[in-house]
Amino acid sequence: MESPSNTQFVHAWEPPETEDAPVLLTLHGTGGDERDLLELGRMLVPGAGLLAPRGNVLEDDGIPRFFRRIPTDTPGPYPFTFDDSEVAEQAADLADWTTGMRADYAVTDRRLLVTGFSNGANMAAAMLMLQPGLFDAAVLFAPMPVLSEPPDADLHATPVWLGGGRRDPIATPGHIERLADQLEQRGAIVETELFMAGHEITRDAVDTARTWLYEP
Repeated sequence: MESPSNTQFVHAWEPPETEDAPVLLTLHGTGGDERDLLELGRMLVPGAGLLAPRGNVLEDDGIPRFFRRIPTDTPGPYPFTFDDSEVAEQAADLADWTTGMRADYAVTDRRLLVTGFSNGANMAAAMLMLQPGLFDAAVLFAPMPVLSEPPDADLHATPVWLGGGRRDPIATPGHIERLADQLEQRGAIVETELFMAGHEITRDAVDTARTWLYEP
């Protein structure tokens, strides 16, 4: 589906069910598409408007992502690094598109939340620091820091939930702790939860995140 005024991202859209429901931006992982996290969005924030773009950076045989991975010779389970300038460019494009889509769908007055998994979670975390003020809250599954030099953003006590797997070889507990530190240093209020899982979204993680979102 393409908007008449914003065509940078193929996307799915589900309108909010009530006048006070927020909009939830859902960002898929590597190789996913715009429909991957719709059910997750319905579970996390029932009744929310769901705005779900497909990453337009293609890797290997057309695998969608939100920014490139750069292979390195570093030993370990994740032999990639990232280009800060490219991440910033893609984050700006996605932020502009999101703002345009909210206007197109007449939901600019709604709170904007974001959730993502893996590459999508990494993009959301980068956007929190590169585009401060865009999101009112974030729920990120299996994220890791991708900016080598994050900007000195003011996140104004933005609530952020980070969930990861204790056995995750990609977004390790150490990665999540480092990302939490980056966000907290910039004023975010961060909650971190680790689960007996690998690189995946578990039902326990979803239930815990939903409870956190609705805590008074």
